[in-house]
Amino acid sequence: MPERRTVALVTLGCARNEVDSEELAGRLEADGWQLVEDAEDADVAVVNTCGFVDAAKKDSVDALLEANDLKGHGRTQAVVAVGCMAERYGKELAEALPEADGVLGFDDYANISDRLQTILNGGIHAAHTPRDRRKLLPISPAERQESAAAVALPGHGPADLPEGVAPASGPRSPLRRRLDGSPVASVKLASGCDRRCSFCAIPSFRGSFISRRPSDVLNETRWLAEQGVKEIMLVSENNTSYGKDLGDIRLLESLLPELAEVDGIERVRVSYLQPAEMRPGLIDVLTSTPKIAPYFDLSFQHSAPDVLRAMRRFGDTDRFLELLDTIRSKAPEAGVRSNFIVGFPGESEGDLAELERFLNGARLDAIGVFGYSDEEGTEAATYDNKLDEDVVAERLARVSRLAEELVSQRAEERVGETVHVLVESVDEEEGVYGRAAHQAPETDGQVLLTSGEGLSVGRMVEAKVVGTEGVDLVAEPLACPEEAGR
Repeated sequence: MPERRTVALVTLGCARNEVDSEELAGRLEADGWQLVEDAEDADVAVVNTCGFVDAAKKDSVDALLEANDLKGHGRTQAVVAVGCMAERYGKELAEALPEADGVLGFDDYANISDRLQTILNGGIHAAHTPRDRRKLLPISPAERQESAAAVALPGHGPADLPEGVAPASGPRSPLRRRLDGSPVASVKLASGCDRRCSFCAIPSFRGSFISRRPSDVLNETRWLAEQGVKEIMLVSENNTSYGKDLGDIRLLESLLPELAEVDGIERVRVSYLQPAEMRPGLIDVLTSTPKIAPYFDLSFQHSAPDVLRAMRRFGDTDRFLELLDTIRSKAPEAGVRSNFIVGFPGESEGDLAELERFLNGARLDAIGVFGYSDEEGTEAATYDNKLDEDVVAERLARVSRLAEELVSQRAEERVGETVHVLVESVDEEEGVYGRAAHQAPETDGQVLLTSGEGLSVGRMVEAKVVGTEGVDLVAEPLACPEEAGR
């Protein structure tokens, strides 16, 4: 019997990419490939790249070069780029990075097994010519679902598949294979974005906004629960738009309680919310539904009106603070995080001071700060009133210092609170770590439990916050070991 072909998936970027990698893994395993964790143990190393900003693109290139260095020193015979950077640049990336044996776009995902086999056999699969994926679906959201079957939508694999197509196949199995044993998993709610933020290129290579059907999201969640997942995080480029192409912009409000009732799921988290699209009913569901985390990942980006208008966005400091007051009037313990861009073209000292006013009043649990840089193909890249790089760097350092102070202060405010912690790691030397409802994976800090007796990964523990370490919390479990996590 011939030795099975082996493949490793190396994932960079956001949670959406992680979902895409697990779909690719499901397709490959269904066609006989053996999935391995380390690229050095694989015949083919597939690098799922990020194409968002320069730093992420550099990380993707570094990962491709690192995988290429394995060739000739072990089992690895080929290195293939997939993901957003591969989709965005196609032939250009292939020419600039000859170390990659293949550059595959989203249209190749359905035939990933054949593509990798061709490359492994020494053949060449031509890198695609990038195109504006916003033009692949109708302009009207109401007409998109009928056309969706003809467009490659990573992470939108059907949830009802023939026997043998996915691991542990059954009537609810998605086209997906888990790549780790984490008790947390992301679920694609939608793909693409209809917003036209002047600094963002994502819609051009991810396409127009299109929702997954609620039944597919539910079935995938049920399947993940059967795999041992305790928390799901709903991801897309813009979750607040969910359902608009299905005829119901309030569809998320009805879907969330159904997801919370799935057997085995202890917590449902919603990410990527647009402040301008927040509505009272959605706030109510997020703050009052059992097992739905009162968690608000709000994309503010700035708070000075002139900068926001230049970004093609809406709002201002006072409106944003009013939104936060509304949320906390319903759930005082709610977690809120956001990202901000400083040094945007035309940003004045007064604009920066306005952003600082917002940050000081917002009491955010987690803050990401980025210095502006041009993204090719975006409107902002054509603006004339750009700031000098040293000015951008100074403002980035200034606001980053403020952000670090503020999130530490916010963590200290939580001392004395009772939190529900999902245990994610148990180590005799390192201790027991998990996350509370206001902490999303990898971005918002974590909780160190003072006692790990009787605890295991995947348990939900009620604990009292007794201290802080920067943005992280220290908490004491309240339940006895035999009751912890029930």
